[in-house]
Amino acid sequence: MNPITRDEMIKLLNEDLAREYQAIIAYVVYSQTIKGAKFQHIAKELEKHAKEELDHAIKVAKQIDYLNGKPVTEPKPVKVSDKAEDMLHFDMDNERTTLVQYRQRIQQAEAMGEFALSEVLREIVVQEQEHLTDLANALGIDNPKIEAPKPDDAKNEGVNTNGEKSATPKGETPKTENPPASSPKNQKGGKK
Repeated sequence: MNPITRDEMIKLLNEDLAREYQAIIAYVVYSQTIKGAKFQHIAKELEKHAKEELDHAIKVAKQIDYLNGKPVTEPKPVKVSDKAEDMLHFDMDNERTTLVQYRQRIQQAEAMGEFALSEVLREIVVQEQEHLTDLANALGIDNPKIEAPKPDDAKNEGVNTNGEKSATPKGETPKTENPPASSPKNQKGGKK
Protein backbone atom coordinates (compact mmCIF):
# COMPACT_ATOMS: atom_id res chain seq x y z
CA MET A 1 0.00 0.00 0.00
CA ASN A 2 1.34 3.40 -0.97
CA PRO A 3 1.42 5.94 1.85
CA ILE A 4 -1.20 8.67 1.84
CA THR A 5 -0.46 12.25 2.88
CA ARG A 6 -1.13 13.69 6.32
CA ASP A 7 -3.88 15.86 4.81
CA GLU A 8 -5.55 12.79 3.28
CA MET A 9 -5.32 10.98 6.61
CA ILE A 10 -6.88 13.96 8.40
CA LYS A 11 -9.76 13.93 5.92
CA LEU A 12 -10.30 10.18 6.37
CA LEU A 13 -10.07 10.39 10.16
CA ASN A 14 -12.63 13.19 10.12
CA GLU A 15 -14.99 10.87 8.21
CA ASP A 16 -14.35 8.27 10.92
CA LEU A 17 -15.00 10.88 13.60
CA ALA A 18 -18.32 11.84 11.99
CA ARG A 19 -19.21 8.13 12.00
CA GLU A 20 -18.35 7.94 15.73
CA TYR A 21 -20.65 10.91 16.40
CA GLN A 22 -23.36 9.09 14.42
CA ALA A 23 -22.85 6.00 16.58
CA ILE A 24 -23.07 7.99 19.81
CA ILE A 25 -26.36 9.57 18.77
CA ALA A 26 -27.80 6.30 17.45
CA TYR A 27 -26.89 4.35 20.57
CA VAL A 28 -28.29 7.04 22.88
CA VAL A 29 -31.58 7.25 20.95
CA TYR A 30 -31.97 3.52 20.36
CA SER A 31 -31.12 2.57 23.95
CA GLN A 32 -33.91 4.80 25.23
CA THR A 33 -36.55 4.10 22.59
CA ILE A 34 -36.17 0.39 21.86
CA LYS A 35 -39.29 -1.41 23.07
CA GLY A 36 -40.09 -4.97 24.05
CA ALA A 37 -39.11 -7.28 26.88
CA LYS A 38 -36.74 -9.28 24.68
CA PHE A 39 -34.74 -6.10 23.95
CA GLN A 40 -34.24 -4.85 27.52
CA HIS A 41 -30.83 -6.48 27.89
CA ILE A 42 -29.56 -5.05 24.59
CA ALA A 43 -30.95 -1.62 25.53
CA LYS A 44 -28.60 -1.56 28.54
CA GLU A 45 -25.76 -2.76 26.30
CA LEU A 46 -26.48 0.06 23.82
CA GLU A 47 -26.06 2.59 26.66
CA LYS A 48 -22.63 1.09 27.32
CA HIS A 49 -21.84 1.24 23.59
CA ALA A 50 -22.70 4.96 23.52
CA LYS A 51 -20.10 5.65 26.21
CA GLU A 52 -17.49 3.58 24.39
CA GLU A 53 -18.21 5.39 21.11
CA LEU A 54 -17.64 8.72 22.90
CA ASP A 55 -14.26 7.41 24.02
CA HIS A 56 -13.51 6.43 20.40
CA ALA A 57 -14.47 9.91 19.19
CA ILE A 58 -12.11 11.51 21.68
CA LYS A 59 -9.26 9.21 20.62
CA VAL A 60 -9.84 9.91 16.92
CA ALA A 61 -10.10 13.68 17.52
CA LYS A 62 -6.82 13.54 19.46
CA GLN A 63 -5.12 11.85 16.51
CA ILE A 64 -6.52 14.45 14.09
CA ASP A 65 -5.09 17.16 16.34
CA TYR A 66 -1.74 15.33 16.47
CA LEU A 67 -1.66 15.47 12.65
CA ASN A 68 -2.35 19.24 12.90
CA GLY A 69 -5.90 18.90 11.62
CA LYS A 70 -9.18 20.25 12.94
CA PRO A 71 -11.79 17.70 14.12
CA VAL A 72 -15.20 17.92 12.43
CA THR A 73 -18.31 18.71 14.44
CA GLU A 74 -21.08 17.18 12.28
CA PRO A 75 -22.21 13.55 12.57
CA LYS A 76 -23.14 11.36 9.64
CA PRO A 77 -26.95 10.96 9.37
CA VAL A 78 -28.64 8.70 11.91
CA LYS A 79 -31.30 6.29 10.65
CA VAL A 80 -34.42 5.98 12.78
CA SER A 81 -37.30 3.54 13.00
CA ASP A 82 -40.06 2.54 15.41
CA LYS A 83 -39.08 -1.12 14.97
CA ALA A 84 -36.49 -2.56 17.35
CA GLU A 85 -35.08 -4.97 14.76
CA ASP A 86 -34.55 -2.10 12.31
CA MET A 87 -32.61 -0.12 14.91
CA LEU A 88 -30.36 -3.07 15.65
CA HIS A 89 -29.79 -3.70 11.95
CA PHE A 90 -28.92 -0.02 11.42
CA ASP A 91 -26.39 -0.24 14.26
CA MET A 92 -24.94 -3.46 12.88
CA ASP A 93 -24.56 -1.92 9.41
CA ASN A 94 -22.80 1.08 10.93
CA GLU A 95 -20.47 -1.10 13.02
CA ARG A 96 -19.55 -3.20 9.99
CA THR A 97 -18.77 -0.12 7.92
CA THR A 98 -16.75 1.32 10.80
CA LEU A 99 -14.71 -1.86 11.10
CA VAL A 100 -13.95 -1.90 7.38
CA GLN A 101 -12.87 1.75 7.51
CA TYR A 102 -10.68 1.36 10.59
CA ARG A 103 -8.98 -1.72 9.14
CA GLN A 104 -8.09 0.38 6.09
CA ARG A 105 -6.99 3.25 8.28
CA ILE A 106 -4.63 0.97 10.24
CA GLN A 107 -2.94 -0.12 7.00
CA GLN A 108 -2.72 3.49 5.82
CA ALA A 109 -1.26 4.66 9.14
CA GLU A 110 1.38 1.93 9.07
CA ALA A 111 2.28 2.76 5.46
CA MET A 112 2.81 6.37 6.63
CA GLY A 113 4.94 5.22 9.56
CA GLU A 114 2.30 6.45 12.04
CA PHE A 115 2.48 3.39 14.27
CA ALA A 116 0.98 5.07 17.34
CA LEU A 117 -2.10 5.99 15.28
CA SER A 118 -2.43 2.40 14.09
CA GLU A 119 -2.24 1.16 17.70
CA VAL A 120 -4.98 3.57 18.82
CA LEU A 121 -7.16 2.37 15.96
CA ARG A 122 -6.49 -1.29 16.80
CA GLU A 123 -7.82 -0.68 20.33
CA ILE A 124 -10.96 0.86 18.84
CA VAL A 125 -11.40 -2.09 16.45
CA VAL A 126 -11.49 -4.52 19.39
CA GLN A 127 -14.48 -2.71 20.92
CA GLU A 128 -16.21 -2.23 17.57
CA GLN A 129 -16.04 -5.99 16.98
CA GLU A 130 -17.57 -6.56 20.42
CA HIS A 131 -20.39 -4.16 19.53
CA LEU A 132 -21.01 -6.03 16.28
CA THR A 133 -21.19 -9.34 18.16
CA ASP A 134 -23.58 -7.92 20.77
CA LEU A 135 -25.90 -6.69 18.02
CA ALA A 136 -25.78 -9.95 16.05
CA ASN A 137 -26.53 -11.90 19.23
CA ALA A 138 -29.50 -9.65 20.02
CA LEU A 139 -30.84 -10.29 16.52
CA GLY A 140 -30.15 -14.03 16.77
CA ILE A 141 -27.89 -14.09 13.70
CA ASP A 142 -24.26 -14.82 12.94
CA ASN A 143 -21.75 -11.97 12.84
CA PRO A 144 -21.64 -10.53 9.32
CA LYS A 145 -18.43 -10.95 7.35
CA ILE A 146 -16.13 -7.96 7.45
CA GLU A 147 -14.60 -7.57 4.02
CA ALA A 148 -12.52 -4.83 2.50
CA PRO A 149 -14.43 -2.66 0.02
CA LYS A 150 -14.01 -3.24 -3.68
CA PRO A 151 -11.68 -0.77 -5.47
CA ASP A 152 -14.67 1.02 -7.04
CA ASP A 153 -16.18 1.46 -3.57
CA ALA A 154 -13.12 2.82 -1.74
CA LYS A 155 -15.06 4.84 0.81
CA ASN A 156 -17.52 1.99 1.36
CA GLU A 157 -20.39 4.30 2.24
CA GLY A 158 -23.87 2.83 1.91
CA VAL A 159 -22.84 -0.81 2.30
CA ASN A 160 -25.04 -3.21 4.22
CA THR A 161 -24.02 -6.09 6.48
CA ASN A 162 -23.90 -8.46 3.52
CA GLY A 163 -21.28 -6.30 1.79
CA GLU A 164 -23.79 -5.13 -0.82
CA LYS A 165 -24.29 -1.53 -1.81
CA SER A 166 -27.30 -0.01 -0.11
CA ALA A 167 -30.28 0.90 -2.27
CA THR A 168 -30.50 4.21 -0.42
CA PRO A 169 -28.36 6.92 -2.04
CA LYS A 170 -25.90 8.68 0.25
CA GLY A 171 -27.53 11.56 2.11
CA GLU A 172 -31.08 10.22 1.75
CA THR A 173 -33.12 8.81 4.61
CA PRO A 174 -33.84 5.13 4.10
CA LYS A 175 -37.37 3.82 4.14
CA THR A 176 -37.94 1.78 7.26
CA GLU A 177 -41.23 0.06 6.46
CA ASN A 178 -39.30 -3.06 5.40
CA PRO A 179 -36.56 -4.00 7.88
CA PRO A 180 -33.30 -5.42 6.54
CA ALA A 181 -33.85 -9.08 5.78
CA SER A 182 -31.80 -11.69 7.56
CA SER A 183 -31.27 -14.71 5.39
CA PRO A 184 -32.43 -17.99 6.93
CA LYS A 185 -28.90 -19.39 6.69
CA ASN A 186 -27.75 -16.66 9.10
CA GLN A 187 -30.35 -17.46 11.75
CA LYS A 188 -29.09 -18.95 15.01
CA GLY A 189 -31.50 -21.43 16.48
CA GLY A 190 -32.83 -20.69 19.95
CA LYS A 191 -31.04 -17.38 20.54
CA LYS A 192 -32.94 -14.35 21.67
